[in-house]
Amino acid sequence: MISDLSAIAFFAGLIGLISSSLAIIWQKKIGSNLSLSGNNFLQALSASVFHFILALCFENFLINFSINFLLAMSWQIFAVSLGAFLILMWLLQNNKANQTSTLFFLVPPVSALLAYIMLQEKFIILDFLGLFLSCLGVFVVSKFQNKN
Repeated sequence: MISDLSAIAFFAGLIGLISSSLAIIWQKKIGSNLSLSGNNFLQALSASVFHFILALCFENFLINFSINFLLAMSWQIFAVSLGAFLILMWLLQNNKANQTSTLFFLVPPVSALLAYIMLQEKFIILDFLGLFLSCLGVFVVSKFQNKN
């Protein structure tokens, strides 16, 4: 529900959206001479350094190595991180940066829809409205970009 949204969560989402949009433009501008694997390595390295610094400030570095943890980490490393980075780099090499960044607006509604289907999470009318508006916005922008 919107009333449960804290200011910190809102601004964290806003900062994430702005950061990822700027990163795509920057990546397209300076990273087009690097290979997909080189780009992937540099992004993973910079994200690791950033999150290590955050972990030094806020975490106690205790890990419970269980089968669930190992399976989840394997999925995150191979499917999510490697797969997503390779797809993003491929999109950036084969499309314009603004076409690629437009697709990011589909991530939250598709994630919510998948959570509804796979995890039986609640999906209210406001969620359907957000899903529709996001898809409509991406459709309109994509159609406008194709004409130019």
